[in-house]
Parts: sequence; C-alpha cells; structure tokens
Amino acid sequence: MYICLMGTSERLIEATRELLWDRGYVGTSPKAIQRRAGAGQGSMYHHFSGKPALALAAIRRSAGELRVAAGATLDGDGSAYDRISAYLLRERDVLRGCPVGRLTMDPDIIADETLRAPLDETVEWLRGRLADVVEEGRRRGEFAAGVVPEEIASTVIATVQGGHVLARATGSPAAFDAGVRGLLTLLAPGASRP
Repeated sequence: MYICLMGTSERLIEATRELLWDRGYVGTSPKAIQRRAGAGQGSMYHHFSGKPALALAAIRRSAGELRVAAGATLDGDGSAYDRISAYLLRERDVLRGCPVGRLTMDPDIIADETLRAPLDETVEWLRGRLADVVEEGRRRGEFAAGVVPEEIASTVIATVQGGHVLARATGSPAAFDAGVRGLLTLLAPGASRP
C-alpha cells in the first residue's frame, strides 16, 4: 500500500500507473485501482471523471518520470559516449519492462489519441535529446563524421525497448545486457567504422 501521507489523488495516480505497467489498460479496472490505492469509488470519481482521465494522469506521470531519469543522465557530465553509456547502463527493472515502452504496445492506449499523446511526445523528446548528444559527440570527433544522429538515437531507443522484450521473453536480463554491450562496442570511440 501507499504511504498514508500521500493524498488520495496521488495514491490513485500511482496505483493506476503501477497497474497499467503490469496489466495494461483493459486489465486495469476501477475496482483494482481503488483497492490498490486504498480509496473508495466516491473518492476516485471526486478527483477524476473516470478511468480514461485517471489513466491519462498516470501515463503522464510515467512519461514524466522517464524524462527526468533520462534527462539527468543525458544532461550529465562527460563525453557524449559516456552520457549515452550511462543512459544505457542506468538501473532499470529490465524484466518488468519500460513503463512507457510497455504502454506503446497496448492497443487500447495506442487507439486513443489522447492517451497516446504523452507517449508520442516522450519518445520524440528522448529521440531528440539522444540525437543532440550524438551530434555533440560527432562535432567533437567522438563519432564518425558520417554518423546520422537521429539514426543513432533511434538505435539506442530500439536497443533498450527490444532488450526489454527479449529479457521478458527469456526471463533473464542477459539479452538486455548483451544488446547494450553490443551497441556500446559499436559506438565506442575508435571502433572501426564502415
């Protein structure tokens, strides 16, 4: 259960965020949200007009947390390679999957333009931020002059999201770790370039 000092609306958002991550939109019922949040039906509908509004708040929360965590790493100190490496190697619950990436595979969320919007915005933000870091590295000579920053950014995102899928499929983080190591080897300064 959630800390008693947390307000009801916060408990509802956090409960919904966790349930969406674990069960998806269809599997996240209002009763399950209320039970996990320790809130009654009246409290839920006092704070939110219904499940879609609560899901939107939870999706925004997950997207915001991803941006904060990724931004802290990508905006940190060090070379472009070091910052991308730190992003790829940062602590994650690999077997649980990415809370944003998992939602992009939920057909009910993707079919709803309003619920999908924070996911689209976050993926585009991440791709742009990664591309900026790669461009910095390209300008400083860390990466080959012919590197296309947007393509490398997409590769980094694909490695993380695909690594989550492989790890979940095998029940082991080894596939995620192997993908990250492989990409870092390819990106390493001085790695042979085509």
